[in-house]
Amino acid sequence: MTTTTFTEFRKNASLYFSQVENGETVVVLRHGKAIAEIVPPRNGGIVEPAWKNPGLRLIIQGAELSKAILQERDK
Repeated sequence: MTTTTFTEFRKNASLYFSQVENGETVVVLRHGKAIAEIVPPRNGGIVEPAWKNPGLRLIIQGAELSKAILQERDK
């Protein structure tokens, strides 16, 4: 675990994020008190892209949504 001051963190953020990327935990202090703890992600940094998440299905009772939209455009 690495401890640094807020000012030092601002100056060298890239260095500290590289340490976190390598599995290290970084604690940021301001006026001697811990204000943040930066830790590596729990799932190893694997984030599912939003476009892979299932989409929201909109359903109108008795009609398909696309037909309702096309009918509204024709009006």
